[in-house]
This record gives sequence, structure tokens and C-alpha cells, in this order.
Amino acid sequence: MTGQAQIGVTGLAVMGRNLARNLARHGHTVAVHNRTASRTRELVKEFGDEGAFVPAESAEEFVASLERPRRIVVMVKAGAPTDAVIDEFVPLLEPGDMIMDGGNAHYEDTRRREAALRERGLHFVGCGISGGEEGALHGPSIMPGGSRESYEALGPLLESIAAQVDGEPCCAHIGPDGAGHFVKMVHNGIEYADMQLIAEAYDLLRRVAGYEPARIAEIFRGWNEGRLDSYLIEITAQVLAHTDADTGKPFVDVVLDQAEQKGTGRWTVQSALDLGVPVSGIAEAVFARGLSGHARLREAARALPGPERPELHPDDAARFADQVEQALYASKIVAYAQGWQLIQAGSEEYGWDIDLASVAAIWRGGCIIRARFLNGIRRAFGEGEAPVTLLTDELFADDLRSAQNAWRHVVARATELGVPAPGFSAALAYYDALRAERLPAALIQGQRDFFGAHTYRRVDREGDFHTLWGEDRSERRG
Repeated sequence: MTGQAQIGVTGLAVMGRNLARNLARHGHTVAVHNRTASRTRELVKEFGDEGAFVPAESAEEFVASLERPRRIVVMVKAGAPTDAVIDEFVPLLEPGDMIMDGGNAHYEDTRRREAALRERGLHFVGCGISGGEEGALHGPSIMPGGSRESYEALGPLLESIAAQVDGEPCCAHIGPDGAGHFVKMVHNGIEYADMQLIAEAYDLLRRVAGYEPARIAEIFRGWNEGRLDSYLIEITAQVLAHTDADTGKPFVDVVLDQAEQKGTGRWTVQSALDLGVPVSGIAEAVFARGLSGHARLREAARALPGPERPELHPDDAARFADQVEQALYASKIVAYAQGWQLIQAGSEEYGWDIDLASVAAIWRGGCIIRARFLNGIRRAFGEGEAPVTLLTDELFADDLRSAQNAWRHVVARATELGVPAPGFSAALAYYDALRAERLPAALIQGQRDFFGAHTYRRVDREGDFHTLWGEDRSERRG
């Protein structure tokens, strides 16, 4: 029977399989296909009672089973595998059909693919999907790009399977071509920063306050009942409370301290460099993961001298824990502010016209960085004139004003006791750099002009200038 499926999913590894199941559970007839046909048969055998699946063992059979306009969701590895799937299906499609890439593709690849398929009359939708395998099954945060026409056809299906917060789907059209994958990339960059800041808070509570993991888990559970309420804080408490069955030790003590990464954090930093947007908090998180993996370097440097760490009185430890909470919250504001700054810059560079408040809204559920915190960001960018930076929004600025003394104390204490806190430190440095009346960049401009005749600008008149440093040091217009 042909033309019966409303949407098709090709690529049935965990994410693709769960997304197909989610669609079927919501009443959609779903065509399913995989390069290895046995995986298709296994999905239907194991989960066929969850909804209407139409299995296909060939690309031709898969395409024939879809109603027009055909909607194909590709869930394979980014890069060459995605291009291979597109090349396989494009000859089988007709103008008006659409291909949605739900993987973690680089947004520049998405822009390339969208332009190429547009020339053939096809719609290509680069779609960020966040929430992992559980989110794919139970309700992710979905960030589709592409044409508005494609969203009219795909949007209702995607909104039906997305996470819901206050009756609103965590899915919205982000913008043309690569906008969806760009926003998902920045989401992951913020995720890196958020995780690094939480890890530093744990490290400080353990190495400075002297708390054991089980006690730190209790502290995190308490934080999760307040303004830090979020998925990452919640799971952190669970990880810290877990005991290893084999050794009886805290789970966190038997895990190798070398963090892995898949590349989206690096992409975020690289894109920020290309766009000239300082995302120092995200960059420090990426570098911290990189440093953790350099085992030989760390082993060689372990004997380097450092300060003694005195034990804190219980009252002082509790007070310090409260200060860490404030430092964590303030640093998170900075990390998110940098992320939104990057989204805004990308939107302006590529003409995407991204709704910054909408991004906050769809990240409130389903995704890894979902948090109560995002309601405030949605308000900041959705009510009245948007702030230049989240840091100057009235309510967030008040939070920073209240937290800054504790924040500074935590960073100073970490430095004094030799506990690395690159995320906290970078966030505070960014905050102070923004509020400084003058930065030492004036001196750097003078240096550049001295050795390279790169010119400089003055504060008192327009134009570019150059000083004849090797001659009489007179000034001339550049």
C-alpha cells in the first residue's frame, strides 16, 4: 500500500528509533527504514503495538510509502553519512518534498545542503533535537530551521511530539537554512559551560568546604528547590549520591577524571571566533575538558608546588557553600548571556531573524539545559525592548549585584587555595570587563601600531592614525 505514512524516519539507531516511536505514539503513521533491514524488522517486532509503523527494506519502498508532500527524517551520523543518505533519496523525490536532518550537523553543512536541495525544488530542514534518547521518546526540545513553507508541513507533527511546558510545545521555527542547527550548537556550548560550572561548584565544596559526595548531593538537592532548579542540577545530585556496588566508594571517586566531548562545544567556540563574539565561559569549559584528557601532561605537572588547604570550621564551610551557590548562579547568567549574544550575532550575520525569547521558551523543557532560569530569559527578551546583554536586564542585574561579593570571594578563595575554577574565573572576568570604563586594549592598539603600523583610533577625533615610532614620533593619519 503506497502513500499511507505521514512521515518517515530513516536511521534507526537509538535516537532515530525513539523518535519514530514518539511519532507513532502520538497517532502518526510512520514509515521506518534502515540501511540494515534487520533493525527495521526488530523495531516493528518489539514496538509495533505502540502505533502505526510502515516498514520498508529499500529506499524506493520507503519513499513510495509516504504521502505527498513526502516528509523524511534522517537520523544518521553527521558528515559524510548524512550526505550519503541525502544522495540516495534525492533522486526518488519530487518538488515540494522535504528532508529533515535531525542529527548534530554543523550549521554550515546545513546551509550548503539546503541551498543545493532548494535548486532541485526540495525543502531541506536542519533540525536541532535535544534531550538525548529519553527526550526523543518522551518529548524533546526541537529546533527546526528551513523554509516557513516546510515548517507549515512539518511543524504540527514536530510540535505534537515535543516536550510541553505550561501547555506550550518546546518546538518553534528558528529561521532559514542553518538557523536550527546553529541554535542547537549554541545550546550544546551553553551545556558545556553549565556542566563545567556545576563541576567546579562540586570541587570547591569538596576540596575547600571538606564535604563528602553524599553531603554535596544533599546540598545540590536543596539548590534544585530554588533558583538553580534545572535538569543538570537534579542529575548532579543523583550522580553524587550514587555508591559504586563493587567498591562501596562514592561513584564519582571510581570514574576516570577525563571528560569526553563530541565536538559541538568546539564548534561553538570556533563559530564565536569567526563572528567576533567573546564566549569565554563556554571556551573555558571546552578547554577544561581538553585539559582533563591530557593524562601525561597532568602527571608530569602533579609535583608542581601549591598552597596548603586548611580545614574549615563547620560554620565557615556552610557559609562558603552558600557563597558557592551565589557564584554558580552568577556564572550561569554570564554563560547564558554569552550564548544569547552568539545567537544574536549569528542571526544578524546570516539574516535569520531569530526570536531570542522563543529560543528560551523552547529550551524550558525536553532539552539538557532545561531550567526554571529560562523563564527569566524569555521575559527579558520578550517584554519591551530587548537588552543589549542579559546582564543588563533589570532583574538579572539585581541578582548579579546581590551575588557579586560572594562570587568574588569564591574565585579569590579558589585561587588562594590552588583549586582550579576556570569557569567561575572567566565568568567574573567577563562581567568585570563589560562594566569597566576603559580596558587595556588601548595599550594593545599602541603596541600593534608600534611593531606593525596597524594604526589606531583616538577618543577625541574621527579617523585612523599612525605614530612614526622609529622617527620623530609625530602622528599622521593612517
